[in-house]
Amino acid sequence: MAKRLCFLFVAPLLIVASVCAQDRGVVVFFGDSLTAGYGLDDPTVSAYPAVIQDKIDEAGLPYRVVNAGLSGETSAGGLRRIDWVLRQPVDVFVLELGGNDGLRGLPLETLRANLAGIFDKVLARNPAAKLVVAGMRMPVSMGGYAADFDALYAPLAEAYDAALIPFLLDGVGGIARLNLPDGIHPTPEGHRLVAENVWPVLKPLLTP
Repeated sequence: MAKRLCFLFVAPLLIVASVCAQDRGVVVFFGDSLTAGYGLDDPTVSAYPAVIQDKIDEAGLPYRVVNAGLSGETSAGGLRRIDWVLRQPVDVFVLELGGNDGLRGLPLETLRANLAGIFDKVLARNPAAKLVVAGMRMPVSMGGYAADFDALYAPLAEAYDAALIPFLLDGVGGIARLNLPDGIHPTPEGHRLVAENVWPVLKPLLTP
């Protein structure tokens, strides 16, 4: 099957977007290394946004996926980067950020504000865009911070009338065979299971 997945490639001083000529609705996955497909041989085939594109095509839905993941991205970095991504129209916007903030123990008030700021910018450019929030979780060893982090995403989704993926890595996180040796980033099999977490939430938003 020919891929219609668009990737945004980011270098320190150069940003180049692949050209997608299809006249289709646009689904943007905006996130960090989990979305970018860090560690995979070919993220354009194996990362979960690529798997979602396959599901869209199989369902005969008129949408193309843009993978705007960037390894190492924090919510602050995403807030700075989003204006460039929004130079194209967006019909559905999936926000997957916060994991790097949490692992660094950054203030949750700042994380909330940054994620909200990203949504505000998306809606300012695309008022009819449908929003999705991909929830993340922190290790329980982080104590109260982890509990507060885990509870951040549902209220954000409610505030923006966004669909919620409760935990992006449900059934994948912490399972050795589904992750690369670093124990953090999914294998191709892991990404396929991540797509299974995303698809039931995303599909109802993809109206022909």
